[in-house]
Formats: sequence, C-alpha cells, structure tokens
Amino acid sequence: MQSLGQIRHSEIFLIARRDNPIARAQLWFTGRLSFRQESFGIRLKKRVEFSPRPVPPNLIAAEKEEAKAVLTLFFKKQGLSNSVSARIINKSEQFIDHLVSRLHSVYKSRYLVGRELTTLEIRDSLNPYLQHLHQEHGDLLSDLVVSFPDQPQTEPRPVPAPLPPPRDPTDDSAADTRKLRAVSRVSELDTEGALRPQTLYLLDLGLNLEQIKTITRKFPAFPYYSLDGKIKPVVEFLLHLGIPKSDIPTILCKRPQICGISLTDNLKPTMAFLETLGIDKNQWAKIISRFPAILTYSRQKLTSTVDFLTQTGLSQEQIGKILTRCPNIMSYSVEDKLRPTMEYFKSLNVNVAVLLHRCPQTFGLSIESNLKPVTEFFLEKGYGIDEIGVMISRYGALYTFSLKENLMPKWDYFQTMDYPKSELVKFPQFFGYSLQERIKPRYELVKRSGVRLLLNQVLSLSGVEFEKVVQKKMMKLVVSDN
Repeated sequence: MQSLGQIRHSEIFLIARRDNPIARAQLWFTGRLSFRQESFGIRLKKRVEFSPRPVPPNLIAAEKEEAKAVLTLFFKKQGLSNSVSARIINKSEQFIDHLVSRLHSVYKSRYLVGRELTTLEIRDSLNPYLQHLHQEHGDLLSDLVVSFPDQPQTEPRPVPAPLPPPRDPTDDSAADTRKLRAVSRVSELDTEGALRPQTLYLLDLGLNLEQIKTITRKFPAFPYYSLDGKIKPVVEFLLHLGIPKSDIPTILCKRPQICGISLTDNLKPTMAFLETLGIDKNQWAKIISRFPAILTYSRQKLTSTVDFLTQTGLSQEQIGKILTRCPNIMSYSVEDKLRPTMEYFKSLNVNVAVLLHRCPQTFGLSIESNLKPVTEFFLEKGYGIDEIGVMISRYGALYTFSLKENLMPKWDYFQTMDYPKSELVKFPQFFGYSLQERIKPRYELVKRSGVRLLLNQVLSLSGVEFEKVVQKKMMKLVVSDN
C-alpha cells in the first residue's frame, strides 16, 4: 500500500527533544522517513543528518502558526467544529513540526538563499498533502495527527451520544495560548525599553496598538512577519500604486495576510493576470482599498470565478469592469453562491449577464434571507413572475434594499400616489430614491400644481429640469382652460 508515499522521500526538520527549544530553533536536521501500512498503523524509521544552515527562531514560530491555521481550516472543511479542531491541534505538536519540515523539504532552495515562504506557498504546499492523507486514512486522519509519529490508536471508536456534551471551556486553550503569546509579542519591549521594530513601523503607518493586537488575534502569524522581508516591501508597494498612507491601516486590518505574500512570486503576477482579464491597471489603488483580499487568492480561485462569469455570457471587457467595480465578487464561492444565485434569477426569467454587469453585488446576497423574501413581497402585491423579472432586469439594485426599512414604507406611500401598479414595472428605480427627501416633496409639489407626470419624470430629473417640466405643464393647463 502507498501509505504516506509523499513523505517517503521528503527531508524532515526533526524535533529531537521538546525540552530544548533553543536547539529546536537553531539546528537544521534532515532525515528520510520510510512508512508502511500495518494494522492501520505506521512504522517509522529515521536517519538523521546535519546541515550547517541555522533556522531563525522567529521564522520557525511563524511557519508553525501558518501550518496550524492550514490544518485547522482543513479539519473545519471536513465538518469538525471549532472546539474539536482546536483540541486536535492542541495535541498535534509533532505533526505540526512535521508539516514545517515538509515545507523545508519542498522549498529547500528557497531556504538556502534565505528567502521566506509566503502564506500562499505554505497553503498551496500543505493542502494537497493533507488531502492525500485524508484520502488514504479517512476518519483515522485525526488519530494519525494526534499520535504522530507513532501509529494511531486502533480501538473501535465509541458511538456518539444522541446529544453533544456540554462545551469544555478548555477546548480552545491551546489556540488561546497561541493568540495570547502572539498578542504579547506586539507590545513586547527590548532591553532598552523600546517596542519591536515591526510594531513601531505599524504605529508610524497610523495603526494604534489595539488595532495591531486585534489583527494578531485574528491572524496570530502576523507579529512574526519580518519587517524588512515582508511587511515593509508590501506597504511600500501599495503606496507606490497610489494608495494613500491613511488607507494602509484599513487594508492591513481587512487582510493582514497580504504582508505574507511575495511581491515577485505572487502579488505582481496576480495583478498582471487580473489585468489580462480586463481590470483597469489605473484603478488598482481603489480596488485594493475596497477589497485587498483579491490579491491573496490562488490562481485557481480567480480562474474558476472568471470562467463562471464567462459562462453567463459576459464579455472580457464586461468582466474587467465588474472586477474593477466589485472586486469582492471573487470571494463568492462559485458552487455555493454564484451558481445557485444564477439559477434562482433564471427562474425569474432574468438575464443573468445583464444583472451581473449592472449590479454584481446582488450575487453576494443570501437566497433564503434576502432574495426570496423580496420576490414573495412583490408576489403578494399582485405582480407576476415575469413582471418581477422585468423589474430586477431594469433595476439590478432592487434586491439589495432592506425589505422592512426600504421596500415596505415606499410601497405604502406608493399606494397613496395616483399611479397604477404597472408604473413600478416600468420604473422600479422608484425604490432607490429617498422617501423623505425626494419622493414625498416632489409628488406633493406635483399634486399642488395640478399637473400629471410620469413617475420617472417626477423622480429622475434634476431639480432644475423638474421645475421646468412642472411649469411647462402648468402653462399648458392655463392655456387649455382659457
């Protein structure tokens, strides 16, 4: 059997003893592991050799945090809860060390020249490997992770109780400890009583200490990033794109992982790729300020979204405009969000390509919580499916409005206006105007003037044009009366 075949020829950074953290951080070991499956277990053979290059302690700490984050997310995708995932990670220190060693093996040439790995490189290297282990070991993977490098327990698993046990408050203790350690690093002082250079640099950018700690709680690897190797080059690149210095704190708070991505290997190639899809390169400052995460997605993620948009009938130019105006559409899952939303609007006879081009943010709404209630609201008011489809096709933002705070009060006022229901099918933009500042004042003026205007004339004209039209209508009435 080919159990853990990918490890068989890998070089491993072995942690010889846990009671010697200095040695663990400073010595570089290489070894070869050979495995064979035996009664659901793994037999391990080790051959340890020395390599002269030391590994900086802060780099090891950062990579371990990244590996834990990847493993935690992997378990959550397999259906495990946060507490169960945290409990497994708490007991998997040797397996985490093994994942770090795998990174050192796969990217050996990078370490030889002193280059740090990016977040994307770590994720792209470990995820396929974890998937391979899951395919071979199935539900035993969590046991393998906990017992590594020994063989996992083979006793039958207990039948789960009908009701889950009360939450153990210590389940997340390991994760909390890591976060606390990382947060304390933010305000750590050196022998001269000064903050770390990373913290001082971030403070100079405009972040305050509490913001940096909040970032660290969300992303514990952040305070371990090298200032000159990761943080500063990315920030200077963003400033060079034209992003104001005042926007940098917001970008880092939204997506601190951006500092862990290589400029030459990831950020710039990703931007070049997106430009080939039609993104306006002169708009990068606005795009990144709105949605910095777009630069942290894998090429596969970006391609899958663009392929979907192409399948809807959008041209490359239209896709480029969508990505420029609404870059966060890249965060939507194709299978879980975009495709189901497309099918829903198709059921309303809506041209999906037109809707995407006019209002792409509609595709980020929940079908059950947002879209269906709006559809049901208009059905209850007597509109047919085809009429609703026309309304959304003419005014893509219609479904983005709050039912309770927008659509309902405006509908109630519309009932007092002297217009048939069909007028809203012709002009659904009615719901986009302010009830108190536009709709009521203008309609009351029309009523006092005794003239009659189409609904779109009442609302869509500028103030000057609206007054001209009303006066012209009034003059016609006077002439007609005479």
